[in-house]
Amino acid sequence: MTKFEPGKRYQTRSICDHNCIYTILVLDRTDKTIVFSDDGRIRRSKIRVDKDGEYLIPDRYSMAPVYRAHRDHVKGF
Repeated sequence: MTKFEPGKRYQTRSICDHNCIYTILVLDRTDKTIVFSDDGRIRRSKIRVDKDGEYLIPDRYSMAPVYRAHRDHVKGF
């Protein structure tokens, strides 16, 4: 199973605009939670698991970004 790793950057695209890319930096993690930096803000979120591995949804609205652990390849970093 693919897991989030501290020190790595993860990205996802906006549902509304394919050219908009969200990026987070994982700072720390436990078995159930993850601490990450999002545009300079330090945040915490619950880690969820499905058949593709770990993922997180840091916000609660219909088009919120979903970060997946297998998407850790960020161009330009």
